[in-house]
Amino acid sequence: MDKTFDQCVIGAGIIGLAIAYSLTRAGQAVLVIDGEGMAEGASGGNAGAIAFADVEPLASISTLLKSPRWLADPLGPLSLPLSHASRMLPWMVRFARACLPDAHAASTKAQAALLMLAKAETEVFFDQAGLAHHLRREGALYLYAGRRAFDAAAGLWRLRAAHGVAFEPVTGPRLAELQSGLGSAYTHAMYVPDWLMVSDPYDITKALGDRAVAEGATFRKARATRLVPQEAGVTIALEDGTSVAARQAIVAAGAWSAALTRQLGDAIPLEGERGYNTTLPPGAFDLRRQLVLAADGYVITPLASGIRVGGAAEFAGLTRAADFRRSAAMLRKSRRVLPGLATEGGRAWMGIRPSLPDTLPVIGRAPASSRVLYAFGHGHLGLTQSVATAQIVRALTLGRQPPIDIHPYRADRF
Repeated sequence: MDKTFDQCVIGAGIIGLAIAYSLTRAGQAVLVIDGEGMAEGASGGNAGAIAFADVEPLASISTLLKSPRWLADPLGPLSLPLSHASRMLPWMVRFARACLPDAHAASTKAQAALLMLAKAETEVFFDQAGLAHHLRREGALYLYAGRRAFDAAAGLWRLRAAHGVAFEPVTGPRLAELQSGLGSAYTHAMYVPDWLMVSDPYDITKALGDRAVAEGATFRKARATRLVPQEAGVTIALEDGTSVAARQAIVAAGAWSAALTRQLGDAIPLEGERGYNTTLPPGAFDLRRQLVLAADGYVITPLASGIRVGGAAEFAGLTRAADFRRSAAMLRKSRRVLPGLATEGGRAWMGIRPSLPDTLPVIGRAPASSRVLYAFGHGHLGLTQSVATAQIVRALTLGRQPPIDIHPYRADRF
């Protein structure tokens, strides 16, 4: 491939493809490369929520307080195998620091800014791409097992209200109206009406990549192994021994991004956070909207492909074999939430989220070279923050002012 592209996007998940589509529409010659293919990583198997309400970072005092209980359960919401614990220690120290009041307040402000940009731009973006039919505004129900659990979450909902998130406390007949067939323990809920869902995360991610190609982008199934910035551009070395050239390279390779950033001198503390789910056949339950079980770290989601039960966080690196007992454990718990759920015939899946200790992504130019941009580390919010990230990267690549202050997402903040 002898052509020199304007932009080379490394990674064909929802972040990379949103960037590629946005830049192609701006008249740029864009190459997208990915070693697996479009939508083949975490973007293709997530829970399908565009969660504008999730303004509080996972790096919080509430997460710290829940962590010991979660870790005590071998198949619980949080897992850290002993073989990986020593490697995780620096990351965990940074996570703890990010939970301190001042750091947490700053991260919340930065996460909320990114989410508000996403809220303003997401539906417009997918409508312009001809993909609005993949979006559904059904809202979500945060479920609580009793009044005490509901009251314990009051501080989080006050924080969300302060950032403009609309919600409705529900119980009794109103809760049954929003979702019938709930287990008797789940007596209280918070209904978030502005919660967006997608028909299926794989479908919308792949369709976005196809739209980018239809608009003029080039996709190549290839694995980038090295970036060589030069005065006039970047050479991207590939695993097969060939290389491609571009004026700028955009690293959006999710949990695999750190292998490239380290070569540029940026030791960004990126960890692979593995999530699990099971997708049950369509008709497994009459599920009307996503159910969020925050206390147990998972969600139950209606998708075009079926009912998806999944979540959890397993910090075990990029190469450890999947432990699908975790998927099965969440499926068993879901029967308490929906006693009538048919749990047979499901497909188990594991994907690796790119996780940074303060919960914020890295978005912006590499400190070592203005020819390289970073756009990774979105954790649980890749789909949610994809359009906002694309708007920021588009502005940077075209030499324009980003739509929000990007200082909190800088690569050298660690």
